[in-house]
Amino acid sequence: MSLNSIASSPGNCGFDNNITLPDLSTMLQPIFPIALKFEEVVYKVKLEGQKCKEKTILNGVSGTVCPGEILAMLGPSGSSKTTLLTALGGRLKGKLLSGKISYNGQQFTGSVKRKIGFVAQDDVLYPHLTVFETLLFTALLRLPSSLAHEVKVGQVEHVITELGLARVRNSMIGGPLVRGISGGERKRVSIGQEMLINPSLILLDEPTSGLDSTTALRILTTLKAMADSGRTVITTVHQPSSRIYHMFNKVILLSEGQPIYYGSGSSAVEYFSSIGFSTTLTINPADLLLDLASGIGPDSKHATEQGENMEKEKKQVKEALILGYQNTISNRLKSELCNFDAAVCNWKKDGSKITRKDMKKEEWCTSWWHQLRVLLQRGMKERRFEAFNRLRIFQVLSVAVLGGLLWWHTPLSHIQDRIALIFFFSVFWGFYPLYNAVFTFPQERRMLIKERTSGMYKLSSYFLARTIGDLPLELALPTAFVFIIYWMGGLKPDPFTFILSLVVVLYNVLVAQSLGLAIGAILMDIKPATTLASVTTLVFLIAGGYYVQQIPPFIVWLKYLSYSYYCYKLLLGVQYHENDVYPCFKMGKWEWCKVIDVPAVRSMGLSNLWVDVCILGLMLVGYRIIAYLALQRVHTR
Repeated sequence: MSLNSIASSPGNCGFDNNITLPDLSTMLQPIFPIALKFEEVVYKVKLEGQKCKEKTILNGVSGTVCPGEILAMLGPSGSSKTTLLTALGGRLKGKLLSGKISYNGQQFTGSVKRKIGFVAQDDVLYPHLTVFETLLFTALLRLPSSLAHEVKVGQVEHVITELGLARVRNSMIGGPLVRGISGGERKRVSIGQEMLINPSLILLDEPTSGLDSTTALRILTTLKAMADSGRTVITTVHQPSSRIYHMFNKVILLSEGQPIYYGSGSSAVEYFSSIGFSTTLTINPADLLLDLASGIGPDSKHATEQGENMEKEKKQVKEALILGYQNTISNRLKSELCNFDAAVCNWKKDGSKITRKDMKKEEWCTSWWHQLRVLLQRGMKERRFEAFNRLRIFQVLSVAVLGGLLWWHTPLSHIQDRIALIFFFSVFWGFYPLYNAVFTFPQERRMLIKERTSGMYKLSSYFLARTIGDLPLELALPTAFVFIIYWMGGLKPDPFTFILSLVVVLYNVLVAQSLGLAIGAILMDIKPATTLASVTTLVFLIAGGYYVQQIPPFIVWLKYLSYSYYCYKLLLGVQYHENDVYPCFKMGKWEWCKVIDVPAVRSMGLSNLWVDVCILGLMLVGYRIIAYLALQRVHTR
């Protein structure tokens, strides 16, 4: 199937049927250009502990960006560059954000979101995936299902070549504990993830942060090529070199959220000279702008000093810059905004027009089943090094063998020891999977926020893929555990009883995992999640029916919340029946006693087991629903 035929096929998620896609030997042309206009953007935050007080983070920032242009946001740390970028990317919402941001004259919608590429300052990538795998899974999730798999792979290869990543295509991304590619290569992978979707508008937060000048220049050269192909590029840059600075078409200079310059990058020095801030030195324009935004005038002899006089001088400089902006730039900008028409920004390179009808209604590029399948594949690839690692296998098997030796062929007459072994089943496989599941969502919070805000997949497909992907390990280890300790402990040597016991344990594992997922999803922080999990497991242990058999009536409800209680009761019901007997020593002689008369068994009971099965089923479903609902609010934080 050719690219042209794919582009014209129905259901292609916003691909303009009139656009002919070029060969992959050249960068794909944008689907349609996006002209961005933002007027008087104001953002405030409420001060903690002060209900009525607010702090202004952005104060009336305005501007326009056309296809083919690079808009750079400059300013010292804390000048709200990232906040403005986030707002322009449609990721900053709420009553505290005011102003008007339009894309081709329309407000932000789901269809616009899928045409925007957003590269955050921190590279959020899976450490155990290779460069090729990272980009391929992104392509499979974000490119339309109508595109053939070979085309998506071809686009991945094209982006790898375009960004100079061919040398490390099969290297792992790496992380704090995993050796991987360099920082510059990680940044290029993050940019490549956004390039794959062929965005019309791409926003980048500090893409050159922490990189050497050569690598930074290479990244900006790539962005310049993307702009030249008809994309709209907006980036924040902390301290660009002069070579990088002259690549910018437009510059916004911010000082504590207040705009003090907007216009052509090449005209900035001339503008500041016209309002009294000229310099006699040959200097990088970006350095001059950053000094001014910090309140330091050109050729200042007190730039490194501290004290009341210096702060007063900085305040005077900033006031003069704000006044100059209001008197000189503000009026011109208002006129530009009033007369701005997206059609003025028509990208002439391929003759495409900016029109309102280009914006199609929101729809997903891939089906739910496709998302589930790809996320499952990615999850297995990512966790292939940790799923069946030797430490976890050794941990479980060593406990099983040691427990089997301690309960080695327990005689039928030692019924208390057998009951203790049954309770150990319910406790160990009630707590071990819970603690593992608690870490699941907090560890992936940043990745989930990144991908959900990009509209990569539905939350339901991610949730199901993540929980299903953990099942092989969650079920394989307890199966091996039961196989070892059941027969070593000398429990009822009946295959049917053994299978039922295994099923109950695996059932309990799923319930415990569900509670762990719910705790992790609600708190989304590992430390408080593990603390809550510890308290919960301790309460469930005490109220599980073994240690305290006669719980006071006013707190007896606690045991009915403990899944360990129901698992323990089911295991007892599988192992024993009400008419079963065991040899006991009474009145100086051996005789047969009823199992139901044992206090530990009598307090639990051996009837109504199906009720316990149903209650565990409700817990299994209920905890997972709670986890899913908790995750729904994560990406809106």
